[in-house]
Amino acid sequence: MLRRTSLPGFFLCLSLPATALAHTGGAAHSFVAGALHPLSGLDHLLAMLAVGLLAGCSGGRLRWGLPASFVTAMIVGAALGAGGVNVPLIEVGIALSLVAFGAALVLKQTFRAPMLVAMTAGFALFHGHAHGTEMGADLSVASYGVGFVLATALLHAFGVLLTTRMLLPVQQPTLVRWSGSAIAAVGVASLGLMLAAPM
Repeated sequence: MLRRTSLPGFFLCLSLPATALAHTGGAAHSFVAGALHPLSGLDHLLAMLAVGLLAGCSGGRLRWGLPASFVTAMIVGAALGAGGVNVPLIEVGIALSLVAFGAALVLKQTFRAPMLVAMTAGFALFHGHAHGTEMGADLSVASYGVGFVLATALLHAFGVLLTTRMLLPVQQPTLVRWSGSAIAAVGVASLGLMLAAPM
């Protein structure tokens, strides 16, 4: 059985060495590469999982509205990145998304639905732009984009499932609170690493 005290540390230990792996800039032109890409960097994986958790514990229209807003805005961001539109501070925005999503999970009752949707869509633009820049404008990478979008939707669905079917031996409030704390901590650590990096 998974010890309750191990969940936040498990997320954090897995995430710190891998946060830099999501945006390697390498060529990826296949459906499989696109589908696997969200799993190669914990910043994207945790953000997508956090959106699913938020959607699941919010319920109602937000159960599908938050994932839909993330996927839609991510596609827009990817199109901007592939088209060469420059957006500053992409990596900072991605790290901040973890802090914001984590805080929303911990303090979810203080966030109104419009704020959650706007926050989700806004940060999804950063995630999408990062990957659109990697893909470039070559139409041969369309299958990569389809794979990435599908993997994103599945990660959202997994987050929702964790709040509704409980795959882990912890209660929903505990899962949401600990997961939010761990995700936000990874975001803060990522920001710290950026600040500590030589200019």
